[in-house]
Amino acid sequence: MSRSRRRLPAPEKIPERCRPQRPARPRAASGRAGHNVSVIADLTKAAALDRAGPAPADRTRTDAAPADRADVSDAAARAAFPDWRFAPNIGGRPDVYEIENRAVDSGGHVLAAMRTLAPWDGLDLVDLGCGTGYWLARYAEHASTVLGIEPDPVLRAAAAERASDLPRTSVLAGSAERLPLPSGSADVVHARFAYFLAPGGDAGLAEVLRVLRPGGSLVVVDNDYRWGQFAELLAGASADPPQRTAAAIDAWWRERGAIRREVRSELRFGNQADLAAVLHIELPGAVAASWLARNPAAAALTYGYVLFAVGRAAPGPASGKAASDPR
Repeated sequence: MSRSRRRLPAPEKIPERCRPQRPARPRAASGRAGHNVSVIADLTKAAALDRAGPAPADRTRTDAAPADRADVSDAAARAAFPDWRFAPNIGGRPDVYEIENRAVDSGGHVLAAMRTLAPWDGLDLVDLGCGTGYWLARYAEHASTVLGIEPDPVLRAAAAERASDLPRTSVLAGSAERLPLPSGSADVVHARFAYFLAPGGDAGLAEVLRVLRPGGSLVVVDNDYRWGQFAELLAGASADPPQRTAAAIDAWWRERGAIRREVRSELRFGNQADLAAVLHIELPGAVAASWLARNPAAAALTYGYVLFAVGRAAPGPASGKAASDPR
């Protein structure tokens, strides 16, 4: 059944001379277990405190970029998108994060599960928090249009350069709580490892639901904190039990009518050097080094994911969740 649709905004073209120029970002590893994992744990605790009573006055943000990479473009991005938190894994080492994305992509399990929950063939898709745009090409293979949204100016410039070689693909500045889109303009929104769509993230969820068309779906990819070797590493590196964080996340999405899907996969690399590089941007150095010493021949590790899908209700008698359960 055909329907009229508003096209997503035109691609953001960034001439070479206008692309953000800055000193190289620091290559130090994150000092906490999985940047987004630690941020989500912090936000989950904060949300629990909000329910229990007034929040402490000295809540400290842990997302500040190191001083040697701060510049005017970062300051402008923070002013425009105050909900943005700098991610030291992809922000500090986008080259290594690219290796990690390729390892995720090689199995194909996560992408297949996302397509099952909310197919995007011939539809308008938004990649929220697209980073350097690794996944834009995969989405563009079947979507009618693809729009990447990214608040980080350096990552966004890399994504825009990628998008310039792809059909019907755009990249714009934005964040979860400030999407540069009209209401009802997207069919599918994707977000991977999204600290902004977790307990305490109702403002971001409301904004995503605003831009979805009736019947449209949001699919969020998160870590499985209960299964796989990577979950064991997170448990050994986290100040708070990851299972407690997982239970709070599950409850938050359940209260919002989301479908939950587990995906068991692995991260497989061409050599241990690549695996080691990825572990060092996701985990404290001592935790990564200890695991690598115990597994000197490893070039892969098991990795579990949890997908949450929620949608904007379609009009008519069937006015429940827009993300249909394929089972």
